[in-house]
Amino acid sequence: MNKVKIDKLAQKVVKECEKQKRVLAVAESCTGGMLSSYITSVSGSSKIFDRGFITYSNDAKIDLTNVKKKTIEKFGAVSKETAVEMVEGTIKNSHSSLAISITGVAGPGGGTSVNPVGTVYIAIMIDDKSDIKKFNFPNKGREFIRQESVYEALQLLLNKLKK
Repeated sequence: MNKVKIDKLAQKVVKECEKQKRVLAVAESCTGGMLSSYITSVSGSSKIFDRGFITYSNDAKIDLTNVKKKTIEKFGAVSKETAVEMVEGTIKNSHSSLAISITGVAGPGGGTSVNPVGTVYIAIMIDDKSDIKKFNFPNKGREFIRQESVYEALQLLLNKLKK
């Protein structure tokens, strides 16, 4: 994914959030802060960005975004159930009306038959309504999967805001 394309998309998201007076918070696992970095690199993002949780470990998911230990044990850290609990906890533990969470397997290791490398779940919550999307990115390396995840997260945010 082209970093310039991601930058431009981040600018559009910030602009649209500002226009709608929306405050955004994020929870990131496999992207490790990359989404927050792209958003906060946009001038004026401080008006719309509240906080970002880097929930790389299961304990961080539980502690910072209220994911239930039982959810991770039953469905796994990379699951729609975990992504939804992450986004709900992000809203609850922030001053935002809009949140997004990302959890996945960026590789090169860590893949399973259920969740091969490139499996990513992205959840969005806006006005107490959540939406989840699963992606199966091609295994073209860790950086590729992380950048694709950020791009798709920003695209989902922009689409959701424009509805």
